[in-house]
Amino acid sequence: VQLQAYGGGLVQAGGSLRLSCTASKTIVSFISMAWYRQAPGDQRELVARVISGGTTNYADSVKGRFTISRDNAKNTVNLQMNSLKPDDTAVYYCQSRDLVRAYWGQGTQVTVSS
Repeated sequence: VQLQAYGGGLVQAGGSLRLSCTASKTIVSFISMAWYRQAPGDQRELVARVISGGTTNYADSVKGRFTISRDNAKNTVNLQMNSLKPDDTAVYYCQSRDLVRAYWGQGTQVTVSS
């Protein structure tokens, strides 16, 4: 399984970005899809997850600002990020899970300037 993440970039604080991650197979087969992020010197952390039934969960730091969604027809998971803050600066990684293992995308850089 290959995951291709895109949509990162440079944005000013208060702005918005939309990340997308497209899978090489149908995402209906995945138990969950998620976005993680890793800032320099920090551990990778979960940002948002959507499970197969549609339930979502978010890191406390992004609740109310970020929205994760699945587009099964396009085999894509999206992360809409609003009201961005400099603390959101990180490399964002897409992850999917099936019954066997987790798969990771290559990461996309998000930089929020103050």
